Amino acid sequence: MLNGGCCCGFVRYESGAKPHDPTSCHCSICRRASGAPFVAWFTVPTAEFRLLSGKLAKFRSSPKATRGFCPRCGTPLTFAFDALPDRVDVTTCSLDDPDALPPRDHIYTSTMVGWLKLNDGLPHFPESRGKD
Repeated sequence: MLNGGCCCGFVRYESGAKPHDPTSCHCSICRRASGAPFVAWFTVPTAEFRLLSGKLAKFRSSPKATRGFCPRCGTPLTFAFDALPDRVDVTTCSLDDPDALPPRDHIYTSTMVGWLKLNDGLPHFPESRGKD
């Protein structure tokens, strides 16, 4: 069981599904939405992601996707791509134990910040995994 939540504790979630596609995304939208040089994500089936407390606030971060965050503290929590309604991406570092699910690669490295030097030995994809 994966458990996590926001910084202030208002939103808590769980997922019993096996997570897949743990990654670090370097796209400009993830960077702006988080205020960080990249965001680590993992994916679970939407039907297996359950809020235990609180409610997500949402905003459309692009014409193709919606992001969920805590309405009280602003912690970014989810990413939902319109074309894949059966899955949801969840921020890895909102997990109670983020070390349990390390990223396996880096995506959208064609737009990563120039001062970041990656030395973790993980594969890099200039765009998403399926497009390179």
